[in-house]
Parts: sequence; structure tokens; C-alpha cells
Amino acid sequence: MPVLVRFLLRHAAIGIGVAAMFVGVLAAFDVFHLGALMRGSPDGLLALAVLTCALGITFGSVQMGFAVMLMGDDDQPPKGRRAPLARLRPAPVRVRARR
Repeated sequence: MPVLVRFLLRHAAIGIGVAAMFVGVLAAFDVFHLGALMRGSPDGLLALAVLTCALGITFGSVQMGFAVMLMGDDDQPPKGRRAPLARLRPAPVRVRARR
């Protein structure tokens, strides 16, 4: 499998895992009575699955976006102290005075 595909799949899995934990915390701490609503409804497991899938898509996409945006660019020189800049010296320039 290509390196970039594995990179994106790994970060998508991280986002889906974070979403699953987020839904678990929402249900466990009964935020806005979501846990009680899911336990009391006959379709509570379906609601939990739909919420997990929807947040998994969202968090996975955000995590992949973060990972792509934070990737380094090989075309730019490395950051930090650079040797070519240390060799630059100012050059004298003649300028006429204005009246």
C-alpha cells in the first residue's frame, strides 16, 4: 500500500477512535440526558451507532486534514540556522540626496 494512503488511513483511524471515546463519554456522563434517552429507547443502540458513525466521519476528516496541513514541504529549505544566510554581507549603495 502506498505510504500516503497508509498515512491517511492511520490518521482517519485516530479520528474515529477519538470520536468513539467522545460518544462513550457523552453516554457515560449522560450529557444532555443522551445516555438516559439511549437506554430508555428501544432503538437506543441504533442511535448510538449512528451518532458514532457521524462523529467518526467528522473527527476522522478533521484529523486527516490536520495531518495533511502539518506535513513538511520538501521544496522549502529547513527551518532554523542556515549556512547560506550566514555568508550574506551588506553591499554599499550610492543614493542621491533629495533637495
